[in-house]
Amino acid sequence: MAAVMPAPAASRLLLSGNEAVARAVWEAGVKVAAAYPGTPATEMLEVVATYPDLYAEWSVNEKVSLEVAIGAAYAGSRAFCCMKHVGMNVAADALMTLTLTGVCGGLVIAVADDVGLSSSQNEQDSRYWGRFAHVPVLEPADSQEAYAMTLAAYELSERFQVPVILRMTTRINHVKSLVTVGERVAHTGPGFRKDPARFVMVPGNAGKRIPLMFQRDRDLRALAETSPLNFIEPGRDRRVGFITSGPAYMHVKEAFPEAPVLKLGFSHPAPFARCRELAALVDQVVVVEEVEPLLETELKAQGLAVVGKEILPLQGELSPAVLRPAIARLLGETLPENAASGASTVALPVFPRPPTMCVACPHLGVYYTLSQVRNLNISGDIGCYTLGAGHPWNALDTCVSMGASMGIALGMDKGRGEADKDKRVVAVIGDSTFLHMGMQGLLDMVYNKGNVTVLLLDNRAVGMTGGQDNPGNGRDIHGDDAPRIDFAKLVSALGVRDERIHVVNPYELPVLFKTIREEVKVPEVSVIITDQPCVLIKDYHKLKPYAVSDDKCTGCGNCVDVGCPAIHVTRRGKEVKASGREVELAFVRIDSSVCTGCGLCLQPCAPKAIEHYVPSAPIQFASRGGCQA
Repeated sequence: MAAVMPAPAASRLLLSGNEAVARAVWEAGVKVAAAYPGTPATEMLEVVATYPDLYAEWSVNEKVSLEVAIGAAYAGSRAFCCMKHVGMNVAADALMTLTLTGVCGGLVIAVADDVGLSSSQNEQDSRYWGRFAHVPVLEPADSQEAYAMTLAAYELSERFQVPVILRMTTRINHVKSLVTVGERVAHTGPGFRKDPARFVMVPGNAGKRIPLMFQRDRDLRALAETSPLNFIEPGRDRRVGFITSGPAYMHVKEAFPEAPVLKLGFSHPAPFARCRELAALVDQVVVVEEVEPLLETELKAQGLAVVGKEILPLQGELSPAVLRPAIARLLGETLPENAASGASTVALPVFPRPPTMCVACPHLGVYYTLSQVRNLNISGDIGCYTLGAGHPWNALDTCVSMGASMGIALGMDKGRGEADKDKRVVAVIGDSTFLHMGMQGLLDMVYNKGNVTVLLLDNRAVGMTGGQDNPGNGRDIHGDDAPRIDFAKLVSALGVRDERIHVVNPYELPVLFKTIREEVKVPEVSVIITDQPCVLIKDYHKLKPYAVSDDKCTGCGNCVDVGCPAIHVTRRGKEVKASGREVELAFVRIDSSVCTGCGLCLQPCAPKAIEHYVPSAPIQFASRGGCQA
């Protein structure tokens, strides 16, 4: 990506929370920014990378990205790191010691929680990291606050020499609002100053830093009590007052505009005196927080009578539709019909649209083949290919965390009982996920002599988060040339025997089927690498599309089992065979306008009813610049 010409100071821009953070990172004079893609955090670094005068990188995982940022902060430069909530699990090893060493230049870690599970395998509450790691947490409620709090976080970080967590959620990351921006202010650090007692965390040195950490906690708590980021809005309806933070504040204000509210922007350490001040104004206090009863538990431990998750759900966003009926029940009121949602009419049910892979996705052939091979236990991983667990393939049995397919597959092999003694174990992992956290698992599998077949799906992109570049495709975050990993050589270096390494084209179903069927029978580790690009990146090249010949289609439905969304069932029927067996028929058509000509559906078509598409009425351009069919 080319660097943009940043908008001048005082400009009012329509920005998402991710874009607002990126702008503030640039204005703060940050020198180094690093991340691993993960929705809803991805766009922060994508946008940061478009700004001039700083270094940005896609790291191989979140731990490495945080360590890169730590190194820059140790050198006195301002640094930035961002990740989704589960990414902090990976980075936690570095974070938990960083809290003892502290930083020199400012370091802000933006963590995006996927409240509501839009695209994640769990729903964590990253505010816990503030308590666990003894670092301050700031929580913006909209894009303007995301921008302002990022700038404030750098000042706070350098004042207390501590990393600061900017806790965001999907509702802020992806929603746009107006933001008034400023200018970049260059920040020049003093350089790295050798101090082994601080930066070399052997037990003797670490023990001496712990009292400093607890003193910092006390100082930060005192600051939180007076911080302008924490403020009370008195309100006129004092039956119920709210303590809240982040986008939940917006929901509270929409649902109860007249209620007193303590809005926490600097939410950890919690300002208990301000909470007592709010409690003195109202009859009852409700803590509205997404998603865990974290602050609620702390306030109850302080002896404050508050209500929280007794009346509010423990998952998902706390929208007005959730808040209004909960507070009505608390007050013993009955809401009028439709008042909870604010709707004037009954909403019609939405036709379900299950998630599926893209037209011609190279993973389609893999899962079609796996669905045809019997007697398999298949451990999966995090990525687009997790969809292989769904219809029509049903060819994925587990999915836990990044890289977990490797260890789980080995555990399935070593832990097999009598019922599984004849089962073959297959692990499925994508290229970026393998580089992120799968290499260690494969090494462990080889070292411990596992009997597992690994399918390494190399589509040359971090496909699930938008096709970002990674070390497997030979481009860096700016799209410039970079060294490209050779996966066959890499897995060989990890100990897989060369005769057990196969690189195949996933669009060639007979070869893929034969390779999988043969390798699962071999009682050692084997790796099958599929090597075709994601259809959404520039490396993919479309071919001539296909169509179904109606007079040849017998309704066998074999093409439907491939799972390509360009194939549509037009009618169904039943047929009784000569043997008396009744079979289901599915007659289809191919949407030729989206077909890319990969040929996957062509191969299982029994009557050879799929042929190259020929337009029946091609567009012709008229002589005077118009066009006609």
